[in-house]
Amino acid sequence: MRFGVMLAAAAAIGVPVGVVAKSDVAPAIAKALADPARADQAGDDARRHAADVVAFSGAKPGWRVVDYLPGQGYWTRIFTGVVGPSGHVYAIWPSVAGPGANATIEGLNGRKLGNVTAARDPAMITLDAPADLVWTVQNYHDIPNNGRGEAALNAFNAAVFKALKPGGTYVVIDHAAPAGSGLSDTETLHRIDPAIVKKEVLAAGFTFVGESKALANPKDDHTLKVFDPKIRGVTDQFVYKFRKPLK
Repeated sequence: MRFGVMLAAAAAIGVPVGVVAKSDVAPAIAKALADPARADQAGDDARRHAADVVAFSGAKPGWRVVDYLPGQGYWTRIFTGVVGPSGHVYAIWPSVAGPGANATIEGLNGRKLGNVTAARDPAMITLDAPADLVWTVQNYHDIPNNGRGEAALNAFNAAVFKALKPGGTYVVIDHAAPAGSGLSDTETLHRIDPAIVKKEVLAAGFTFVGESKALANPKDDHTLKVFDPKIRGVTDQFVYKFRKPLK
């Protein structure tokens, strides 16, 4: 869906689409968002509330960030500017991602960004040093699909825990499913019950830091598939932040 159509859809169902004032954004984030090299994706920043959610993650210059299942690399290309030359961004696809990941891997590597590694990882998350942040957007609900089940989510959360340094941050953003629905909508509607996400991540040893309402949409009743034109691009999404304990 084109950005203009998404804005119209957002306005029609009452979703705020304003841009965060520059004065409210950390300099590193403002600079990253304003980078002319990402002019091709900047038109999506307001709808995605990029400034808000990146600020919520706490990412700073020098951080090591994992963007897990990064899609077309939208967030990777923002984080590369936020963490700067002293930081690093790992755009990671699992080995089961299939050939659909090839174009983005090649595209990101073709940009020759000195602080980005884009690759498949057969062992889920393999790093040369612990990360400050593991970030995944609209992907958590896909992990148990195709018969993999809750065991796959438990394995993923364990891998995230291992990949992070003590005190490291884990951010999960996904499409909300009806309360109490658990994993029942992950393949049909591509949504997931926020409560089960919190339950599973806490069971992996994380503490819950809080949530951002930047992507909340109370007009979304959680009954439509996320690709439905009536709701695509403006679904009700939860933004959860967790932390690996210091000890």
